[in-house]
Amino acid sequence: MEQSDMTARQVYAALKAGPQRRRFGFGDRAALVNVDVQCAYTQPGQFNTAYETDPRQIEHINAMAALCREAGFPVVWTYVAYLDSGEDCGVWGTRSDTPDSLQNIKHGSPRAALDPRCEVRPADVVMHKRMASAFFETSLGSLLTFHKVDTVIVTGGSTSGCVRATVVDGLSRGYRMIVPEETTADLHESPHFANLYDMAVKYADVLPVAEALQALPRMAGAARW
Repeated sequence: MEQSDMTARQVYAALKAGPQRRRFGFGDRAALVNVDVQCAYTQPGQFNTAYETDPRQIEHINAMAALCREAGFPVVWTYVAYLDSGEDCGVWGTRSDTPDSLQNIKHGSPRAALDPRCEVRPADVVMHKRMASAFFETSLGSLLTFHKVDTVIVTGGSTSGCVRATVVDGLSRGYRMIVPEETTADLHESPHFANLYDMAVKYADVLPVAEALQALPRMAGAARW
């Protein structure tokens, strides 16, 4: 079958079967950045903007977080929320003013809250962001510098939006970027797999979550208990 006739899922599967690039690999110290695992995006029964995803997505994220804590690596949870006026959404918020639009995720609202299935611990960092990338106008960069991180593992949603933006920004800052594929989600299958493919070819190591879980305790900077 010609690649032009394949679905995004098939193109991604073909890449996994025959990788085109060598991996960046894991470095010495990792951070886990869970992007916008909030109710607006993770609960299809409640909100129209919720993503279709692996049913075990949050279970996998919790497992990654537990291993990172054991290794002494930082765990970060981001969420998007805006003022009642939506003013701080800027130009991004001018494209739509429907009830389920981005600028209508308000501080303190159910849509802004992290999914209650997320196992957030007191030592984790919960970080508010306004734009796509978790690096943009947040303290994430300085946090990673403080912890001497060289590898950033990104989970969450959307694959084609905030996950990809965070991955591109992270690579641009010199980090090894890791995306456990089952921990990301998008509203539709095509952009999800198309962006997993694109990140795998250009910006990140896109791995099965089981492989990422095995790699974390083996990193040189992991705490030894």
